[in-house]
Amino acid sequence: MELDDHAEDLASDLGVDKEEVKSDLQNLVEYSVPVDEAKQSLRRKYGDGSSGGGGTPSAKNVADITPDDGNVTVTGVVLTAGKRSIRYQGSEHVIVEGRLADETGAIDYTAWEDFGLSPGDTITAGNAGVREWDGEPELNLGESTALSFQDETPEIPYEIGGEAQLADLQTGDRAVTIEVTVVDCERRTIDGRDGETEILSGVFGDESGRLPFTNWDPAPEIEEGGSVRIENAYVQEFRGVPEVNVSEFSTVSRLEREIDVGADATTMDVGEAVRTGGVYDVELVGNVIAVRDGSGLIQRCPECYRVVQKGQCRTHGDVDGIDDLRVKAILDDGTGTVTVVLDDELTEDVYGGTLDDALDQAREAMDQEVVADTIREHIVGREYRVRGHLSVDEYGANLDAETFEESDDDPVARASAFLEEVDA
Repeated sequence: MELDDHAEDLASDLGVDKEEVKSDLQNLVEYSVPVDEAKQSLRRKYGDGSSGGGGTPSAKNVADITPDDGNVTVTGVVLTAGKRSIRYQGSEHVIVEGRLADETGAIDYTAWEDFGLSPGDTITAGNAGVREWDGEPELNLGESTALSFQDETPEIPYEIGGEAQLADLQTGDRAVTIEVTVVDCERRTIDGRDGETEILSGVFGDESGRLPFTNWDPAPEIEEGGSVRIENAYVQEFRGVPEVNVSEFSTVSRLEREIDVGADATTMDVGEAVRTGGVYDVELVGNVIAVRDGSGLIQRCPECYRVVQKGQCRTHGDVDGIDDLRVKAILDDGTGTVTVVLDDELTEDVYGGTLDDALDQAREAMDQEVVADTIREHIVGREYRVRGHLSVDEYGANLDAETFEESDDDPVARASAFLEEVDA
């Protein structure tokens, strides 16, 4: 059914002007509200008694809001508020997003209109839309929302602001403030939505760990080795791990003091790490129980550097592959398994030779699989301590290794510690 037909049906049912209903419906749909939910919202707005709630959405505590709520009235304190530009239906739209809290809980919100929100404001949002985002309810404050500022601020068990350490950041966080050292930084030209665009990308670090970043509007303050304070950053998923995004609305300022970067990665059990859905810098310890197919001597596409099979690249078709080395090893610690991917340098270490050595061995045996077999003999059945970046998707858990070293842990001491933990 076309939007015009939906509007006509609503106008007929509600006894109101069709063009007014169509305009309201169009606005809600443009804000990513599903049509059925938008229609229910308009029924409540225009006082259709069949919706059960009359014309005024019920007031709710934050903790009681669920994705099934169509519209609610909620009072709370603005914890964070940050601007961001998004492209919607072919045009740019500036939104404000953050978190709102009361005594019972906190909830994400997106404001599609400029209400002048600032951290610390106490507001009442009437007729606020509710949608589901990543399994959780989120408030949508739009044209039909009646928003007012309150003089009294309730006591809430949340900090106002957005100050966070890198280890605390999760995909979907908005309007965060961090103080970091720029561990690594490079300027790149990408094919963006508006053509070729220059960006900065690299790695931020603080006492708690490291995370990758992208600066979409290169700030001169962000340079390798420097320390900066960044306000109004947001976090998106990139290759299965959280990534800090710095936009044109972010405030970046140099710090006079140095930010120490933690040298140690977070050490986790494999099962625990996999359940996080992705960790940028993590250390795992386990036994290599197998080396997967596609290891050893491989060929890559000269255009996109993907692995090619029988001279075929999935993107570029027939290509003359470039020889390379790689290992895909399955690591198991009893709590779970993960595929550890070793690059050419780490593969040379475990193989015990160079790419030329591997090519010579394959030619002599007239079989390139002998290289993978040699690697299996060297690493399968041994315990390794691995540090790298873990991503988890529908194809499984993969860890791109930065270090891959045989463990020198005392198995007896580790077994004793495990038994003590079980007895406790």
